[in-house]
This record gives sequence, structure tokens and C-alpha cells, in this order.
Amino acid sequence: MKTHSVHVCRECGTTSPRWVGRCPGCAAWNSLDEERVPARPVTQDVAATTVALHTLEGDDAPRRSTGVGELDRVLGGGLLAGSTTLLFGEPGVGKSTLALMSLRALAAAGSSVLLIGAEESASQVAQRARRLGPVPEGLEVATTTSVATACALIEQRRPRVCVIDSVSAMSDDDLPGVAGSVPQVRHAAERLCALAKATDTALILVGHVTKDGELAGPRALEHLVDTVVRIEGDRYGTLRVVRALKHRFGPVGEVGLLEMVNDGLRDLPETAMALGRGTGDVAGVVLTVTNDGSRSFLVEVQALVASSSGSPRRVAHQVSAQRLSLMLAVLEARCDIDVSGVDVFAATAGGLAATEPAVDLALALAVASAAVGFSVPRTMVAVGEVGLAGELRAVGGLTRRVREAQRLGATTVIAPASGELDDVVGVSVRRCATLADALSAARVTTSR
Repeated sequence: MKTHSVHVCRECGTTSPRWVGRCPGCAAWNSLDEERVPARPVTQDVAATTVALHTLEGDDAPRRSTGVGELDRVLGGGLLAGSTTLLFGEPGVGKSTLALMSLRALAAAGSSVLLIGAEESASQVAQRARRLGPVPEGLEVATTTSVATACALIEQRRPRVCVIDSVSAMSDDDLPGVAGSVPQVRHAAERLCALAKATDTALILVGHVTKDGELAGPRALEHLVDTVVRIEGDRYGTLRVVRALKHRFGPVGEVGLLEMVNDGLRDLPETAMALGRGTGDVAGVVLTVTNDGSRSFLVEVQALVASSSGSPRRVAHQVSAQRLSLMLAVLEARCDIDVSGVDVFAATAGGLAATEPAVDLALALAVASAAVGFSVPRTMVAVGEVGLAGELRAVGGLTRRVREAQRLGATTVIAPASGELDDVVGVSVRRCATLADALSAARVTTSR
């Protein structure tokens, strides 16, 4: 078969007849990889046909539950027949465990499932499955790195749900390049996605991330699949956040909470943190409520101010480093709190990230509390965005945040003066126009 060489951008998929340093499609540097593709035969034009859209009925196919409640929440109720879901995350975060848990639950419910392992042997998969609990009889496993063999297995077995772990390890001997290269990953994904639609198999592809935390492989991989789900979390912690980045069959941005335990992942349908926990009111600790998807989470923002032995450091973990720098400047310029010569550390407790602008007020209060020496009661929650002029700006979903704080035991909420807010029984809302006003409202007790 005659072939010719083209260069394909791994970021956007743009093709070029020759290599160039900068992609003409997305302007990324050094992103073009050479591929050998078969020459297209000359074919006659085929007449295209159209169909009136109003004559087509919508597909109301039922969703199949994965057996993991929080994953079902992210998927809008479960998996659809013929759909392809890409599940990716950092090494050790629990991708394979989550996929295997879903297959165990589906097999126990009587669905035909298949796990194709490209990175582990069958005995290794069995050992990992036994750690999760009893292995149902309907859970079948095959090990291969050949995409042709995987497609033949799916066509032969016709499972309801199939997991490929992982798509980055699949390869085709007829294509150049090693497994994990751009041509191999894209070719494997194209064949598997087409086969899933042809056999009505709900396909789950497990993927990896690069050192920058982005999905490994070509960007075209995200366009091929129907749903992209990311699992996040600190490998040294137990909290895992499952998030839908793309979903053709439901809303995008929904999140689920899971906890890594000895026997796998456990659903956390409610926030794991409760007000009033801890040893008491401590300087530098402020609670806030963040909105993520349709859920609200209580987050503890912590700050520490220490004397500096050289150039002052600003360390941010699970909070925005840029927002921290802005809050330090606003505190000094608008509230006369000088932190220019000290080290400032800011983080969240529990593993939940808090990077949205609505966390500004809690972050500023935490730094001010640590610098000045007053403590904010643990029954007080702060929500609001801080502007460079020191004003508090309205945030979205304020009523939902206040209700979540009240449900978890808050008695006082500091919020911006602007923004719509419905009446919430059982909590006092202090509306403040500036950061200085919020500091006066929060400074109730003195720790030293």
C-alpha cells in the first residue's frame, strides 16, 4: 500500500505537508509529529442526502448505573449504550480502581462486562479485584496491547460495558510508532469508538496525564469520545474529586466526591467537613463555601504568617497563588495590614481546592487573622470577591452558599452588600461593602 508523510499537530489535529516549528492551526510550538498515512484512492463523488430534523424522534435510551453513586451523578445518571467515556487522572489517583468498581457492580447486577487490561496481567487484575470485595462470576478479563485483538474480543463477547485500561498502551502493528505515540493513540481511539457505537457497548477508556497535568496523547482524543471525566486528588490524601469536563449527554461541570479506603473508593454524598470541629477558634483559620457544579462545599482556608529570614515567601496550596498576592496587596493598601516583610503560607484543609474568586474574602480574613492575631469563630463563614479598591463584589449562588452554611451549623455569614439573597432562617447575614468592614465584623475575639 502506498503511503505518504504528513505532519499532525498533537494539540489541535491540524495537518501540514511538511514540518514547521509553529502549528498554523493553534500556534503551538514544536507540536507537529510526522505520520505515515495511506494514499487516498481516487473515488467518484457520492451524492449527499439530507433529512428533516423535525421528523426525527429524540433518543430516550435508559442510562445504565455504574454502581458508584458519585460517578453516576457526574455522568447524569449512568452510561448510555454505544457511548465512549474517557476517564483520566494522575498515577495512583484511583482510575483503575474506579473503573473496576463499576464493572464489579454491573456484573453483580447481571450485566455482561469485559475488562481489557493492557498494563497488568490477569492475575494482577484478579488480585486487585479481590481487595475490593467478592468478585462476581460475570466479570471477565482479557490482557492484550493489540487494538485489533481488543476489537475482536468486543465483537465476539458483545459486552454491555467494556473498560480499556489503558488506551495509551494499545497499539496497532500496521502503524509506525510505539504504543502511546500520537498516531497509535488516535488510531486506537478511532477504532474503539466506532466499534462501541456499532455494538451498542458502553466503552470506558482509561487515560494518563502528562507532567503538566494535562491529558496525555493527542487533543483529538477528547473530540472523539462522548464524555471526558477527570479524577483528581492528592495521592497522599484520601479525598478524590470526579469531574466531567465534557459530556454530550448531560451537563458539564458536575462533580462527585469519593474517599479512598482500604476496599476501594467510597461515596461521599455530603461534605465531609462539619462546623465546630477542631480544638477551637484559631488565628488564621476561616471557613467559606464554594459552589462547584450543582453542589456547595464547605472549605476551611488556613493562613500562616511567619518571620522571614531572607526574601519573603508566598506559598499557596489548593488556593490561587495569584489571588493570594492580590489579597496581600489589598490588605496593605486598604486595611493598613503590612505583610511585606514576612512569609505567608495559605492552604485549604481536607484536600478540596478553593480557587474561585468567591474565596477572596475568606483568604484575606485568614491572612489578616494570622498577621494581627485575632481568631474568627468556627461558626462564622465568609463569602465574597475582593476588588483592588478593597470593595466586596457580589458572587453567584449566594443564597445556595448561605443555605449550605446554615445547614452545616453556621450562625453568621459575612457576605458582600450587593447581590441577591433570599431569606434564610437560622443564620445571621452581615452584608459588608468593603474588606475593612468585613474585618471589623469578623474581629470578635482576640487570640493574643
